[in-house]
Formats: sequence, structure tokens, C-alpha cells
Amino acid sequence: DLLESICRRASYLALLAEYPAALKLVIKLTSASPWLAQYLAQHPVLLDELLDTQHLYAVPDFDQMRADLKCRLAEVEGDTERQMDVMRHFKNAAVFRFAAKDVAGELPLQTLSDYLSALANLVLGVTMEVIWPTLKGKHIETPQFAIIGYGKLGGKELGYASDLDIIFLYDDDAPDAGQIYARFGQRINNWLNSLTAAGMLYETDMQLRPDGASGLLVSSVEAFNEYQRHKAWVWEHQAITRATFSAGDVEIGQAFEQTRHEVMTQPRDLLRLKQEVTEMRQKMRAGHAVPADSFDLKQSLGGIIDVEFIVQYLVLAHAHQHEVLTQNIGNIALLEKLADLGILDKHDADALAHAYLDFRKRQHALKLQGHDKAIVPLSDVAQQADAVRALWQAVFA
Repeated sequence: DLLESICRRASYLALLAEYPAALKLVIKLTSASPWLAQYLAQHPVLLDELLDTQHLYAVPDFDQMRADLKCRLAEVEGDTERQMDVMRHFKNAAVFRFAAKDVAGELPLQTLSDYLSALANLVLGVTMEVIWPTLKGKHIETPQFAIIGYGKLGGKELGYASDLDIIFLYDDDAPDAGQIYARFGQRINNWLNSLTAAGMLYETDMQLRPDGASGLLVSSVEAFNEYQRHKAWVWEHQAITRATFSAGDVEIGQAFEQTRHEVMTQPRDLLRLKQEVTEMRQKMRAGHAVPADSFDLKQSLGGIIDVEFIVQYLVLAHAHQHEVLTQNIGNIALLEKLADLGILDKHDADALAHAYLDFRKRQHALKLQGHDKAIVPLSDVAQQADAVRALWQAVFA
């Protein structure tokens, strides 16, 4: 597939003939990862990245990357399709550089996730800056609008193929602000999801906005605050524990953080909280059956989601007494905090953190090998899964 893709353009063949070091690197990368081979076959223009190995393996400077992207976009200003392709080429090249370092064993999983999350935030911010000036009916020069990241984006745990869980907030008293920002949000969503010759930028999931799929695409800060206080389900409060400001108006980001803090520090009826968390988990499990000798790293009993639910429950249960638990620092760091506070036994917290990181590493390795589903033999992870299940029983019994 890769050769067929390259052979369509004589310039790519000439490049590999002229630069044998680049050819060796292609062989090394594609041998190590079928996913990376497929990625390169889909985007052969990325071969250019192999010519400068110093740049290929450099620590990313996201401020400089942002400046470079804006410069490239300015060169094709007025041509929306070309701008969309420029942004996709930029994102693909950055992901390819990260993957090359990853396959070379020079990038720990947590650092890779930090890079991919920072890249997504950069792309979201620049997308807003490109679209707003072209929006018909806009009433101010700078939008009072922000994008909030949830899920893997909010928790800085993005993988190569992760979609973006996002919501849109605005804080603007203009009479028609809701309509204007709804159009803006729709344009952003279309920009990210549209499939062009250069591929898709990001697949987005807007289900976590107030009232879900039936709710408005954008919410005012006031309406969001009101919804979270009086109408949101417990699972929505679980989700907000790993949400954060991604791009746009910083003051709106601060207002979101205030709402998030207030939601997380509410005193709660622990029996009711426990019941609602376990019921939601049972609903999720019902739709993900796997053979008895197999283990779905994300969905199976004792897998990634169980770890996340344990942490989210403990945070919501104890944050009103320990505000340090409102920090969005990732599940492993939160487990350390829970142990330091005496909420979890240190041995249990370490076992849970070890299992969680092991599952994520296996999930990531399977993706690099071209597997769509993160399913492994149960015997490979029985010890880790048992540790998670035991703690689940202890917490939710």
C-alpha cells in the first residue's frame, strides 16, 4: 500500500533514491508499526519530514508551531478549502513527528499524550481565529467564546486516533449572541469534521453539552452554571472532573473552572452517589460483551473505565473536604493524592495506578500495530484486572 501510494508521484521515488537515510527510516518506521505505515500511505507528503531528522526528533515548540501554522494560513487567506488542507497537513506532520519519536522509544506514553493534547488545543485555537473574521453577522472583533475539553482531551490523555469531546461556551449580552455563536460553533465543528483530500482534522463528540444531543450547540456561561448546579446528572459531574479550558476567551475558561470547582466540592449523599455511579457503569458494561477468555482493556470488568469511575467517585465524594482533589492532574496523580490523604490505602492506590498505566500502554501498542479494538487475552492482564476488581468491591460494596 505504501509503495503504491509513493509510486503515484515520481518526486517521492526520487526523494527516497536521493536520500538513502530517509529510505532506511521509512523501513524502520513501517516495520515497527503497521498503523504508521498506513498513516504514511495515506499522507505520502509526510516523507518530506524524514529529510531533517534533527527536526523530526526535536522537542516540539508549540508557540513556534502556532506561529508557523498562522503564517501558512495567511498565505492562502480567502481560500477556505486550501486553508483546511493547510491545517490538516500541519496536524498530520506533527502527529507523524511524534509517532517517529514514539516508535524510536524516545517518548513515554504520558509525554506523547501531553503533546497530542497540546496539538489539539493549538488547532482548536487557530481554527477559531481563522473562522471568526469570516463569520457573517459578527458584532465584535474578538469572540467572547471558549472551547472546553472533556474526556481524553480534558485529561491530557489523547491517543493518535482519539476524537475530541468538547463543548462551546460564550459570555456575551448582545441580543442575538446565541444565534451568532451557534453559527460559529457549527462552522468550527464542520471545519474539524470535514473530510478533504488531506483527511479529517478531528472527529468531535458534543454529547457532553447541557442536555446532550437534544441541547443547544452552544451555552452561555450563566446557563451552563445553572444546568450544572440544578439539572446535570451524576455522570455529567463525573465527566467534569476531567474537563478543562482548551481554547478561546481565557476569562470564560476561568468562569468554567469556577463552576467546575463548585460542582466538585458539593457535599453529597454518598450512598446515593455510589448507587448512581455503579448503575451508570452497569449500563455501559451491558453493551460491551467479550468472550470469557478475552479482556477489553477499556470496557471489561476491571479495565480502564473502572479505574476512572473509582477515581471520579472518590473525588466527588471527598473534594468538599479536600479541595486539592479538584485539580485536573490525571488519574495517576489523583490516586497518589487519594493515598496521601488516607482515602485509599497506598498499596491499593499503587496497584490501581500500575494497572491503569499498563492498560493504557497495551492499548497504545495495539493501536500502533494497526488493531482497531483494544482486546487482549485475559491471562495477559489477569493480575492487574483482579487488583482493579478487588478495589472496586472495596469502594462500592
